Amino acid sequence: MDTQVLSVSVDSIYVHKMWNDHELSKMVEGGVPFPMLSDAGGGVGSLYGVYDAASGVELRGRFIIDPDGIIQACEVLTPPVGRNVGETIRQIQAFQLVREAGGMAATPSGWLPGKTVLKPHPDLVGNVWQAWSVAED
Repeated sequence: MDTQVLSVSVDSIYVHKMWNDHELSKMVEGGVPFPMLSDAGGGVGSLYGVYDAASGVELRGRFIIDPDGIIQACEVLTPPVGRNVGETIRQIQAFQLVREAGGMAATPSGWLPGKTVLKPHPDLVGNVWQAWSVAED
């Protein structure tokens, strides 16, 4: 998908290795297929607003950053709630489509590749609901 995935936490590289070798590799064949980076002092987490200095941990955050370094989407969840990788992939596909269209396409809620996209235009004002219903079919 022409993306770079990174995992960042306050855990040390040794904790990451143990977690990957003894847990993740049992859930994902071959273990995590992307770099797991250590943010021991919480500096990266602080920049993204997910570091809790009082407890020394980071909340689980997912950030989609475009090739220009601009955050296009973020989701922050508390540790007991898992993320939906399928939704992340769908959003990346939507952001890539919109970027490739030079802003001349918008994806409605729940859009999937191959489905209708909305074309921003003055005639769309007041008629989004019609275009939306066609896109949902």
